[in-house]
Amino acid sequence: MSDQQRDAIERAWDGVVTTARRTAADGLVVGTSGNVSVRVGGTVLVTPSGVPYDRLRPEDAVGVDLEGNRVLGELAPTSELPLHLAVYRNSDAAAVVHTHAVHATAVSTLVPEVPPVHYAAAMLGGPVRVATYARYGTEELAENMLAALQGRTGCLLQNHGTVTYGATLDEAFDRTAQLEWLCRLWLTASSVPGHTPTLLSPAQLCDVQEALKGYGQPG
Repeated sequence: MSDQQRDAIERAWDGVVTTARRTAADGLVVGTSGNVSVRVGGTVLVTPSGVPYDRLRPEDAVGVDLEGNRVLGELAPTSELPLHLAVYRNSDAAAVVHTHAVHATAVSTLVPEVPPVHYAAAMLGGPVRVATYARYGTEELAENMLAALQGRTGCLLQNHGTVTYGATLDEAFDRTAQLEWLCRLWLTASSVPGHTPTLLSPAQLCDVQEALKGYGQPG
């Protein structure tokens, strides 16, 4: 490995650790649940299995190739490795964030698709789907996730959590936070007795998506 490649790996791993700690600080994960990865060329750096994020060190970096063969580090990669690799093999993703966010996970047990109560849904490609349940760490879960991600940059995993991806770790994390907020919003609005939340129409969401192409993120 050249010095340039080593520097790129070190910077990317630092980003993985920082993002993983953000998920914990924002209450999107508990303990060692959830995982984060980033792609550097043909190497995927991923959080290791069973190590609390606040204990991760530079020497704990774990890297695999797109077939899942370990090429860097000595710790075992996350048990959700098939999920991460499936995203990289089937999209232009450079980073993936998986969490067990409370509100998003709650919504995953209630509906097959997150009701579009806010235009934030358009920022994820449209109404967010819920992937059919399968046990964690399985190829079946990865396949179900890919079906839910068609045309989207995020989805819910039924009775499990969230998956989002992006061109950077920051983008993937921001989409996770937006998805959790969207789910919290719907749960809050739908809990008011005697009232049903109004939903955005497909045409209204398409209008937002067109605006995003022209003007970028709102705010």
